Amino acid sequence: MAKQLLGREVAEALEEDSYRRSAALRRLGIAPRLALVRCGEGEDDIAYEKSILRQAARGGVETECHLLPETASPEELKKLLSSISGEAKVHGCLVFRPLPGKLAAEQREICNALLPEKDVDGSTAASVAAVYTGAGAGFPPCTAQACLEMLDYYGIECRGKSVAIIGRSLVVGRPLALLLTARDATVTLCHSRTVNLGDICRRADLIVCAAAKPGLITGDMVSPGQTVLDVSMNFLPELENADGSLGGFVGDTVYEEVEKTVEYISPVPGGLGLVTSAVLIKHVVIAAERSLK
Repeated sequence: MAKQLLGREVAEALEEDSYRRSAALRRLGIAPRLALVRCGEGEDDIAYEKSILRQAARGGVETECHLLPETASPEELKKLLSSISGEAKVHGCLVFRPLPGKLAAEQREICNALLPEKDVDGSTAASVAAVYTGAGAGFPPCTAQACLEMLDYYGIECRGKSVAIIGRSLVVGRPLALLLTARDATVTLCHSRTVNLGDICRRADLIVCAAAKPGLITGDMVSPGQTVLDVSMNFLPELENADGSLGGFVGDTVYEEVEKTVEYISPVPGGLGLVTSAVLIKHVVIAAERSLK
C-alpha cells in the first residue's frame, strides 16, 4: 500500500513561512492583499475559494472577493482586472480558471488585462513567458508550483528521473513540464488521447495526473516504486459519501487500484489542493515584498 503524500503538512510549513514574512511587512506598513475574481457558481471554484480564504487568514494575507455572473461580458471582466491592477493596496490577483461559458473563448486576452506583477497564478502571457525563459515578472501557476513544493517537502528527487504528465493545459501540464525540465527531469507530456498511455505511465518514475478525467489512470497503468501526484479535482454529484450524502471530489486515478502498487500517491481531496492554496498565499507575500522595491 502506498504512502500518502498529504497536503496538510506541506501547507502548514508554507503558511508558517508566509505568516512570518507577512508580519515583517506589516511592521513596515505593508499589508499583503489578494483580490479573488470568480465568474459564476462552479462547484470546484467555490471549493477552491473557501480554501484560499482559510489559508489567507493563516498566512496573514488580507482578501477581497469579486463575483461576476457567468453571463458577464469580456469587457466587464477586463475592466475589473484593469481596476485591480491600478490598486496600490492589492498585491496579487487570482482569476478562477477556466472561465465559464462564452468567456472561455477569450480567456487569454481577458487575463492579459492584469499586470504581470500582480498575476500570482500565471494567467498572463508575460507570466507564461517568465516560466518559459526563467526570467521576468509574474509567477508560475500555483498548482504547477504546488507539485514541486510537495516533492521537495517529502524529499522526492526529480533530477534524472522520468516523468509522465497527463494533461497539457497552461494551468498545470505545460508549465509543470518546463519547471521539471529545469530541475533536470526527463518529461513526457501526454493527454487523454495519447496512444499507449499505459505503457508511458508504467515506465515513468513520476506520474502527474492533470487531465480532469475521472478514472483515467487505473491499476494496470502503474508500476511498483512510482510516485503519483493526482492534481485534478473532479466534482461528481452522484458520489456517495461516508455519511450517506451525495456529491464529492475525485482525482484522475482509480485510487483504490493505484495505491496498491505505487510507492507514493497524493489523495483527492487532501493532497495538492491544500498546497495550491498555500502557494498562492506565498506568491502574494512575495509580490508584496517586491512592491517595496
